[in-house]
Amino acid sequence: MQRIDHPLLSPSLGSHKTLTSFHFGQPGSGLKIYIQASLHAEELPGMLTAHHLLGALQAAEAAGVLQGEVVLVPAANPIGLAQRLDHKPMGRFEQDTSENFNRHYPDLASAVLPAVRDTLGPDAHANVQTVRRAIAAYLMQWAPQTELQSLRKTLLSLAHDADYMLDLHCDCEGVLHFYTEEPCWPQLAPLAHFLGAQAILLARNSGNRPIDECLSSAWWQLADLLTATGKQVPLPQGCCSTTIELRGELDVSHALAQQDAKAIQRWLQHIGVWQTATPPKLPAALCPATPLAGSQTLFATQPGVVVFAATPGDKLRAGDLVAEVIDPINQCTERVCAGVDGVFYARIRDRYITAGGELGKIAGAKAFRSGDLLGA
Repeated sequence: MQRIDHPLLSPSLGSHKTLTSFHFGQPGSGLKIYIQASLHAEELPGMLTAHHLLGALQAAEAAGVLQGEVVLVPAANPIGLAQRLDHKPMGRFEQDTSENFNRHYPDLASAVLPAVRDTLGPDAHANVQTVRRAIAAYLMQWAPQTELQSLRKTLLSLAHDADYMLDLHCDCEGVLHFYTEEPCWPQLAPLAHFLGAQAILLARNSGNRPIDECLSSAWWQLADLLTATGKQVPLPQGCCSTTIELRGELDVSHALAQQDAKAIQRWLQHIGVWQTATPPKLPAALCPATPLAGSQTLFATQPGVVVFAATPGDKLRAGDLVAEVIDPINQCTERVCAGVDGVFYARIRDRYITAGGELGKIAGAKAFRSGDLLGA
């Protein structure tokens, strides 16, 4: 194992933050897997899962059973970890800019198109290597001006040449659910099955460029751009990435973290990165994959105390009661009901809502939304 500490730009005199990565296996000996946790710094289940996975990877490397490379970043956001207001963690948005730590990553396809357009040929494997070198060169010349930009550059520099990228998050309250882009789903379906995902949400492009889609969309978007310019060359999906929501913010326990780390270990064994005499049996899916554009977000139209009638994991029918919003001053109650059939996969943790606030989400099977599909 190699530990590398990456200093970030300092926003103030006399202080700086450091991002730490752990490297296992041998680069170039097989697939590269990149795993990071808690980019939204108040989302801690992934950090504990990474803790347990790190120990397992150390043992696997010592036993000589790793075939490939695994890069693990257990705490992907040292900036957000240090942000608190009135003793409450504020790890989703950077306080200087109000930017979401997991949005606004660069458009890598457009950035590297001029460099690769005339150098790609009939060899698909060689094309993947050419594009990865072009992305590396683009990141090398990127000169960050802020601490936040330096964090983004460091994370992308660690992950840009990975075959698989796993971004571990969680919701406020929820069941384990799984986001990925449609071109990545065939390759990542086994991981969702090993983890026991209860909702799987697919999109061609969900919008606002989170880090996982920055890495995976670079490949299919570059292929589309090349086709549009009349360049017909084979370009595989060089990186398959996913955001994994490890239940809710309070689901931080050794039992769950060990369960999730073991599931990732079995997936690594399944794809041949972690060698084993007896490959694990692929579990049956707990749910079908559904379009992210079919996910309904429920909102309150009045302020009040929230009383949920539905629990994450419930399978709802359109018209089922999900929550009541109770105004105790005017003695009125708003009934918020499901608008689609599907799994109620996430809900808020607070029990007071202001008018227009988000209450929860249902994974419907039919797409009905368009545009940017991710919230702030």
